[in-house]
Amino acid sequence: MKKISIVTAALLSISAYGFAQDVNKLISKDDVTRIIKTLSADDMQGRATFTPGIEKAATFIESEYKKAGLKPMAGNIGYRQNFTMVRSTPVSLTASINGKVIAADSAFASSTDSFKWASDKDVQVVTVGPDKNFRTEYRAASQSGKKTLLLIDPKFKELFGRIKTYLGAGSTNFKGKVKQPMVFVLGKFDNATSFDVNCDIKNEELPLFNVAGIIPGKTKPDEYVIFSGHYDHLGIIKPDKPGVTDSIANGADDDASGTTAVLSLAKYYKKLNNNARTLIFVAFTAEEIGEYGSQYFAKQVDADKVVAMFNIEMIGKASKFGTNSAFITGFERSDFGKILQKNLEGTAFKFYPDPYPDQDLFYRSDNASLAEVGVPAHTISTDQIDIDKLYHTVGDEFGTLDVNNITSTIRAIALSSRTIVSGKDTPTRVPKKTE
Repeated sequence: MKKISIVTAALLSISAYGFAQDVNKLISKDDVTRIIKTLSADDMQGRATFTPGIEKAATFIESEYKKAGLKPMAGNIGYRQNFTMVRSTPVSLTASINGKVIAADSAFASSTDSFKWASDKDVQVVTVGPDKNFRTEYRAASQSGKKTLLLIDPKFKELFGRIKTYLGAGSTNFKGKVKQPMVFVLGKFDNATSFDVNCDIKNEELPLFNVAGIIPGKTKPDEYVIFSGHYDHLGIIKPDKPGVTDSIANGADDDASGTTAVLSLAKYYKKLNNNARTLIFVAFTAEEIGEYGSQYFAKQVDADKVVAMFNIEMIGKASKFGTNSAFITGFERSDFGKILQKNLEGTAFKFYPDPYPDQDLFYRSDNASLAEVGVPAHTISTDQIDIDKLYHTVGDEFGTLDVNNITSTIRAIALSSRTIVSGKDTPTRVPKKTE
């Protein structure tokens, strides 16, 4: 028995080495560098939704798909998956709490329609005191479906500013979908015995587009494997530190790194050209303002036919587990992670469960829309989100990235996905969110 085990181990090692040699040739560090440098360059202007920068990024992604030889998804003329959304922009906002007028820079609103409140009974007042968890309170309020007045302690001034940057300038929603108003006020309030809020909103319908290409399956064309990442970011923002003049949020790690992985994997699998299942490669738009690109995409595919989704988000630096490692959100919800790790036996790379459960990352990225309906859709990341000081700042630039880490992670995804792509392995389904 011992001899057989040794021989088997040796064969596995040789096999893994052979695959590794192959992937090292087909996914090169130089090409990874070229792609991510292009996507995170200043001339992309931070790739904000509805801006010329995101149009330029989409054109580049299309050109990479075309060079690789991918086909458009069924129903699309080209690689763009076009849809529209309604942009709701606050024209004016005045607010007073307990008779005190709130300064303009200490209040903002998110809504799909104009509104007036005068101590309305159907408005829930949520006080986020200094002893509360801001993210938990905000998430609960935003998911409640109720009109909400959120009173935020000055302790959370920095987080208030971040949310104001991408919500206060306007919100986005699918046409016809009503979003209950939320008003954010920064200040010290023991309670709100009375309040008055007047908000005027301007609505306009604007175009959006995911960028998607496919490699049809050879023997199981009606079974889909998705590789995804979001190509949008925050665009031009207010510098986050005194004396800083740079205002471009380049989004090199978030998520030019994930988009680079999608393009690299598309080229890799097209060169191999032996996929049993149909492979879909998609760069999502509007993740930063509500994951709208992936929400739309999820309605265009039959979830029952999607075998797995590899969503890739922020792989620009070593994880907390060190080099040659990444984590998978929702690891315990299916055997997706176990399959990936099994396929990496004999290599130095290892996948770990999400080490940040309190961040609720499984439902904070583009995998969520498909995971909610049972697809084993998981996000792969290396970001140390609890200590990442460059997250959503102008400092997230190419120069801060570890290209070796990005390249090794992309190669690990290529190796670990091969039995799912070949049809040998099928991950168990994720329990639906309503279950």
